[in-house]
Parts: sequence; structure tokens; C-alpha cells
Amino acid sequence: MRTNRIFIPEVFFTNNCLTGEDVIKSTRVLGELDGIFGDRQAFDGMDKDQVIYQVSSYLPVLENTPGGLFMGITTLYPGKVGSEFFMTKGHFHSNNDRAEFYWGVEGEGMLILMNEQREVWAERIFPGSLHYIPGKVAHRVANTGYQKLVFSACWPSDAGHDYATISAAGFAQRLIDVNGVPTLV
Repeated sequence: MRTNRIFIPEVFFTNNCLTGEDVIKSTRVLGELDGIFGDRQAFDGMDKDQVIYQVSSYLPVLENTPGGLFMGITTLYPGKVGSEFFMTKGHFHSNNDRAEFYWGVEGEGMLILMNEQREVWAERIFPGSLHYIPGKVAHRVANTGYQKLVFSACWPSDAGHDYATISAAGFAQRLIDVNGVPTLV
């Protein structure tokens, strides 16, 4: 005789962090972001073990499963390397036609976007802001405030992450502090 089990995953939002048995957590320290900041001298003088951001993700299906969705929450800490704001690594999707949603939870920052023609633009992230990131658009987030920036994301389980393209060529513009104003240059 077959027994049907009901499985109810438990995922909790606690202090703007995703927790639960199936949640995967990762941390990026400054040393892992070598090459993404423009001011090499400032970067070299900083503590490479400093935590820049943390991600907690819920991946209910295997990666590359068509039709599935993943969800995550990122906490990006305040700070700068020279005049450039702390930011996430940035990526295109490996399956480059896949879109993604970001939404602001706490703090303030900028979502930096770049299309395949290397045109760059930015959108302000704040609690309650919602951002649609179309396919074929690279994206990264910078914390432009003085407190932690928390944002959440939902993306297709078969999107993948292409960090190599950004690592090799970077974004065509940088978000820096110009007299207290976040500015793309």
C-alpha cells in the first residue's frame, strides 16, 4: 500500500533574513571582490576579510530545472572602496533571456543595470521598491546609504549566473560618491 506524504517546507523571514532547514547561506568578503572596484590603491589598503554582503537563498528544485523559481535575500553592508560604494559582484544570467525581480526591504541603494550593448543605467532601491530585470541585462547592487541594505530576489531556477563576463570586462560605468551624490561615471 502506498502512503502519500505531505511535505511543507519551512522558510521564515526573521530580521530580514531567510532561515529554515533548506536555506543556503553564503558570505562574500572584500577579498573575493578583487578587480571590481576602480581604486586599486584603496582596495589594497583595506581588510580583505571584511564582510561586504551575505545571501540566504531558498532553492526548492535543482539548479537548471526548467519552470522552477528560486528566492533569496541579500544584506549588503555600507562602505566604500575609495569613492566607490560597496556592491555585489554583478552578473548576467547564463541563460541570458531569463528575467528576475528584485525588491527593496531595508536601507537604500542603487540597482545598476547594463545591457549587452554596454549601456548602463541605475534604479534607486528602497523599502517597497520593485525592480524588473529583463533578460540579457547584467545587474549588481550598491549600498549608497549608511546602514545595511536588504533586498530580495526571485529568479528562474534555470537562469544560472555568468560572473565571468563581468569579471573580464566589468560594467561600462561605475557608481561613485560625487559630493555626497551617487553618480554613474
